[in-house]
Amino acid sequence: MRPSRFRHFAAIDWSGAAGERHRGIALAICGEGGAAPQLVRPGHRWSRPEVLAWLREDLPADTLVGMDLGISLAFADRGAFFPGWAESPADAKALWALIDAVCEDEPHLSVGAFVDHPEASAHFRRHGGREGAAFGGGRGRFRVTELAQQAMGCTPYSNFNLVGAAQVGKSSLSGMRVLHRLAGQLPVWPIDPLPEVGSVVCEIYTTIAAMAAGRSAGRSKIRDGLELDAALARLGSAPVGLTGAVDDHTSDALVTAAWLRTVAHEPALWAPAGLTVEIEATEGWTFGAT
Repeated sequence: MRPSRFRHFAAIDWSGAAGERHRGIALAICGEGGAAPQLVRPGHRWSRPEVLAWLREDLPADTLVGMDLGISLAFADRGAFFPGWAESPADAKALWALIDAVCEDEPHLSVGAFVDHPEASAHFRRHGGREGAAFGGGRGRFRVTELAQQAMGCTPYSNFNLVGAAQVGKSSLSGMRVLHRLAGQLPVWPIDPLPEVGSVVCEIYTTIAAMAAGRSAGRSKIRDGLELDAALARLGSAPVGLTGAVDDHTSDALVTAAWLRTVAHEPALWAPAGLTVEIEATEGWTFGAT
């Protein structure tokens, strides 16, 4: 990959919460060089369909887009997403299509119909003490890339776990509906090959970006303007200049956009050791997990 491959770098802090508009969604973008990243539509409370529309219609050319969600579910550990279910998809793209089809009548790109599906629900841990018989106990099932995150010092959560403030399962499933609807318009690395030109979507884990900016995994959330600018400075970025309290969704997006700019040219991050042809097609990978 050429170092000058991308000209813009965007990070999307995502949300799978119920409802139409979400404080938990933030978009930030920066160009080449050292200028500070900027929020897209600052102060706007985004809906998930609006983010999809922005990706389709307003994304600048040659943008590397990082989305803070899991782009697939664990497959390699059991040889299937949903062992024992005859309709278990064979790869990530078929998984996205299945989720979107089951949830086609749900507004706001929600996924309640899928997590409550008679077959799929057996594999999830849901609210109200409802742990499916196939969930597997403990922290749940992990993808190979999530085990790589753990080896880096992060604390990943299983995408089959839908319980708790730190769970990422619902946001990942709703994000998969978006990825399905981007088919043919934006490639999603590594499930799609990295093209020579054009924009690309990848999965990000904002803790990895925060660690590169000098934060520990346990202190990855930044909620103060001065600390935000200090983190950006570690990434070679000019300050944003916010003062006082800053919500962590905003800071996650801003820091991660700046981080993507600093590392997008590194060939090793596009060819991590654990990324096999089978993992590319089924589980995908988190950009920056080594």
